Amino acid sequence: MPRKSMAAEPYELECDHATTALVIIDMQRDFVMPGGFGEALGNDVKQLQVTIAPTKAILEGARKAGMLVIHTREGHRPDLSDCPPSKLVRGKGKVRIGDPGPMGRILVRGEVGHDIVPELYPIAGEVVIDKPGKGAFFATDLELILRDRGIKTLMVCGVTTEVCVNTTVREANDRGYECVVLSDCVGSYFPEFQKAALAMIKAQGGIFGWVSDSKRALTALMG
Repeated sequence: MPRKSMAAEPYELECDHATTALVIIDMQRDFVMPGGFGEALGNDVKQLQVTIAPTKAILEGARKAGMLVIHTREGHRPDLSDCPPSKLVRGKGKVRIGDPGPMGRILVRGEVGHDIVPELYPIAGEVVIDKPGKGAFFATDLELILRDRGIKTLMVCGVTTEVCVNTTVREANDRGYECVVLSDCVGSYFPEFQKAALAMIKAQGGIFGWVSDSKRALTALMG
């Protein structure tokens, strides 16, 4: 399949649908919706909710193009045996992982809050990666799935930009994947972190990858 160009920074990215995967990171109720873990920590979840509509547009475009679609969810076993003690206590917040919340136990697999928002819910055949850490490669079979499908490029959406998105992109970069982060499809509770996290990815000639947006990505998908 011929490679296509996507307008991006710091320069155009060439890729093709057959070797590109859409990776949607942690668009979970606990992070994005009112009453979840993110809001319990004092964050304004509206900063993340603005990413849903453009991500949905990209998801629909990727499905039409026949691309591999991968969703990730950060969370832990019900007994928390895969959650490091340091992660449980970090921040010394009143509400911690595993505690009861409005949508079930916070960041526990199988609970309502742990699951993906309805607008972006996976359909049959799409991969769902449950990860215990920030990066999508740590303690998961993501790399095996990508290698088996011959994937070379990752189109990345999700939350939060400076944490799980950035960590995953850096992990992918070290493994030889080309990553393009769609700026309106990733979000942070902190606008200054959003700006810095995107700048870090495309700095120094694309040290970790490329930055584009949903409109330019859709143009490349449909072109």
